[in-house]
Amino acid sequence: MPVLTERKTQPQYDVIVVGSGAGGGMAAMILALNGVKVLMIEAGRNYEPVKETPMFNTPEMAPLRGTATPDRPFGFYDSNIGGWQVPGEPYTNKQGTEGDFWWWRARMLGGRTNHWGRISLRFGEFDFKPKSRDGLGVDWPMNYSDMAPWYDRVEQLIGVYGENDGIANAPNSSPGVLMPPPKPRVGELLAKKAGRKLGVPVVAAHRAVLSQPMDWKNLPKVLFPNNPKAQEILGKDMMSRAACFWATNCIRGCSIRANFQSTTVLLPPALATGNLDIITDAMVREVVLDDSGKATGVHYIDKVTRRDAIAKARVVILAASTCETSRILLNSKSRDKAGLANSSGQVGRNLMDSVGTRLGAHIPAMEDLPPMNEDGAGGLHTYVPWWLVNEHAKLGFARGYHIEMGGGRQMPEAKSFGYLDSTSPGVYGRKLKEEARRYYGAQFGFSGRGEMLPNKDCYSELDPNVVDQWGIPVLRFHWKWSDHEIKQAEHMQQTFAAMIEGMGGKAKPLSGADAIQRPGEIIHEVGTARMGDKAAESVTNQYCQTWDVKNLFLMDGSVLPSNPDKNPTLTILALAWRSSEWLMEEMKRGNI
Repeated sequence: MPVLTERKTQPQYDVIVVGSGAGGGMAAMILALNGVKVLMIEAGRNYEPVKETPMFNTPEMAPLRGTATPDRPFGFYDSNIGGWQVPGEPYTNKQGTEGDFWWWRARMLGGRTNHWGRISLRFGEFDFKPKSRDGLGVDWPMNYSDMAPWYDRVEQLIGVYGENDGIANAPNSSPGVLMPPPKPRVGELLAKKAGRKLGVPVVAAHRAVLSQPMDWKNLPKVLFPNNPKAQEILGKDMMSRAACFWATNCIRGCSIRANFQSTTVLLPPALATGNLDIITDAMVREVVLDDSGKATGVHYIDKVTRRDAIAKARVVILAASTCETSRILLNSKSRDKAGLANSSGQVGRNLMDSVGTRLGAHIPAMEDLPPMNEDGAGGLHTYVPWWLVNEHAKLGFARGYHIEMGGGRQMPEAKSFGYLDSTSPGVYGRKLKEEARRYYGAQFGFSGRGEMLPNKDCYSELDPNVVDQWGIPVLRFHWKWSDHEIKQAEHMQQTFAAMIEGMGGKAKPLSGADAIQRPGEIIHEVGTARMGDKAAESVTNQYCQTWDVKNLFLMDGSVLPSNPDKNPTLTILALAWRSSEWLMEEMKRGNI
């Protein structure tokens, strides 16, 4: 994928987009397809997933047999470059706070879209108005009905499989939008049977993976009805994406472009327009303002030459990820000393991550199963949406969670046979091989993804004493789970244990305090620059435009006022598309 150097860039762009992940990639594509000249600035290196994806490599072909490395904490073949620790780019946690926050950073073109489960769940009616429903948290400045058309568009563009189940607060897509889901595997069928007895619905998952070829002849016309050039470019691009054949784990990336990554779905058509330039290895330090307080561009550091540079544009969009965007704002100069676009005092505040816990067990019924083609693919085919929507007052915690599940004969990796320590202690030689064949694929686990309430104890700020290797002040995190999250994690453990028992396994649930995963471990952090109806209480309006700087927009997870029990990527994509089209209309009217 071609990228530009500083020497080749234009002196002035219509829009600068900082970050190349879900929000940045979507904004760049929508703007470029509509004739807007865009410069994208990415802190990570260039990445070409089709060329760099080792889809079929086995562990013995990798250094250390594919085990984790500092820049690939999920294993050598994980498609992400980066992780919770990035050399030369530290962050700190305030002493005395509960549990250290883990900050995941993907230092590569496409950002986190190269490393995610592709789980694509719509926020529901209750999710957009949580305070109105139970008095906790804050309401969004729009309703579900405002977002529904954009969810439809995104699902069609990226390709999402699933079914409409008519479950409360798990909205249906419009007819014909979703692709058919793959068939459930053995463990998922056992989980569905167990769930039926417990009143827990196990339904088809919604994932951004092509289960069939794209309708490249008609979809571009539906998505861009009045834009023949966009139709032509998207048609050619969609035709080149192949349907998944369930060969390997999506977390490795996808050389056939069957799953969604910004680098395979959003950036190629944007580049094909000739309206997008990309600079990689460029760390943005701050947004640059003129004397009137209007954004004129960004100040960045070329990480290769270590030189400072300025890029100029009519509009600046920050989509650097939730925490990085707030860092840039806090480090930017403004009339008040609290950072840019921070007259409300909300920049860095209201940091949230998904509530998570997991529990797994050996399932005897899954021993000695014959291998099936679908088993090799990572990622769930079924999931459990939150089923107690109308009973939140009885549970002792607000809102709820969904359940992800997995197991079976997935592609082996370095740690695939660690369970033999418990199933076959002291066994070696031929017997060990026999035991491995018997038990491989007989493990099954559940993971919860629950809503966290925003609270005053969870936020980020600039550390006054620490800078990174580029001389930029680093973030310092503060964190404290509330009782809502602790009780929710305990409820998850009890549910998982009941499901495992129903599948014929044995499990010991943990207490909520012992079970809840570390903040940042789920990699679903949002907040820090939330949108709202009033400038005094929020950083942006509903179109991601900052109240204080009219030509500065934030199009990533930082603007989310709450963190429902659904993975945030689909909503970030929908918000970015909606906001980009609003931005273009404002530019045409001369308002920006």
